[in-house]
Amino acid sequence: MLRIFCKSKISNAYATNKESEYEGSIGIDKNIMEASEIMPGEQVHVFNNNNGERFITYAIEEKAGSGKICFYGPAARKGEVGDGLVILSYCFMETKESHNFSVRKVVLGKNNQCKVN
Repeated sequence: MLRIFCKSKISNAYATNKESEYEGSIGIDKNIMEASEIMPGEQVHVFNNNNGERFITYAIEEKAGSGKICFYGPAARKGEVGDGLVILSYCFMETKESHNFSVRKVVLGKNNQCKVN
């Protein structure tokens, strides 16, 4: 049986930009994506700590080291620059495989720089 597990969690993230004139998604600094093992185009769930909004979209790679986390398109209506975010990705795995699995956790520090991974 396949089960759905949280694969990675980015916490202490802050929205840095928003652009409504875009097809839609969330841009994430390449370094953060690599640390959390999120690939460009991968589905992510975004939780906004400031307003309680939750939405599902896909990740777009922003310039490495930029600290950018940008709401694009319809996602730009889900929050404001400066809002605190948690970003999760999920995966499917067999029950047996899950016993040796742990969530990849990335905690961000000042300017959305990776503090812990």
